[in-house]
Amino acid sequence: MGYIQWCDNYARGILRCHLARGGTLFFEMEEKICSFFGHSEVEITDELYAMTAAEIMRSVEFGCRVFYFGGYGMFDDLCYRIVTKLKEENPDLALKRIYCVSQERYLWKKSRYFNRADYDEITYLIPSFDGWYKSIYFRNCAMIDRSDVVVFYAEEREGSGAYKAYRYAKKKKDKRIVNLWK
Repeated sequence: MGYIQWCDNYARGILRCHLARGGTLFFEMEEKICSFFGHSEVEITDELYAMTAAEIMRSVEFGCRVFYFGGYGMFDDLCYRIVTKLKEENPDLALKRIYCVSQERYLWKKSRYFNRADYDEITYLIPSFDGWYKSIYFRNCAMIDRSDVVVFYAEEREGSGAYKAYRYAKKKKDKRIVNLWK
């Protein structure tokens, strides 16, 4: 995804000519994305912190440099704190923390759910939907669709947004899906 795997003979000829003239070869690589989903009320134990930190490190080793956050719960907050610490301690990794708003109006309007200064970017991934909860579900689906790695802390609980997102993600075969719930 995002990597150049082949080119035709014409493109090879242009590339050889460009390099022969002293040109530099740059490929823009698509950044891998990791997103997080968990229950809003979570007991943050040392074990959960360690498991989450280890999973975030695995995603960085896998090539993730962009981290999507929905920012509505304690698990999101835990992940945000770990990514922020990693970003501060390793500026060479160029990690990006992106808040994904559930409705377009939050791009312009002040929200009580997040502080804009805490994120490197704010994005809106989907068209507007009526209804607050419904828009969050579709935002979550859009985050999962764009992610290469998705980390969950989701108990099997009907009616849970985190669990609904987990069920949606499990249908995707092109993603690394991790659920830290025991």
